[in-house]
Amino acid sequence: MQQPRESNKIDIIEKSTKIVGDITSQADFRIDGNVEGTITTSGKVVVGEEGCVTGIVICTNSDVAGSIKGRLDVSGILSLKSSAKIEGEVIAGKLAIEEGANVDANISMKGAKKMKAISSDEKTQSEKTA
Repeated sequence: MQQPRESNKIDIIEKSTKIVGDITSQADFRIDGNVEGTITTSGKVVVGEEGCVTGIVICTNSDVAGSIKGRLDVSGILSLKSSAKIEGEVIAGKLAIEEGANVDANISMKGAKKMKAISSDEKTQSEKTA
């Protein structure tokens, strides 16, 4: 059973801070420093322009203006600002990308129906009626 998120709580990682390891929280995060590891929260993760995450981020919503190298798993809305640099894998419920964002990643949308390419033979057979 998941605990409810603590509202109005924000954990801030300042630009002079570097954290190596895993972080688990119920609060929102603002990252202006460097994090190497896994961040898991039921809240929102904001990566400031000078923020850098290497590893895995799992959260509900995220605004990214800095850089992320690794996997980003957002169940809600992922917003990539024009200064964002993403490298790796992105999984999101909804995605908003500003012009100028640098994204070099495989992107998957949660809840999206998988599409299957069909050959022309299959297409012809499916168009026939009795």
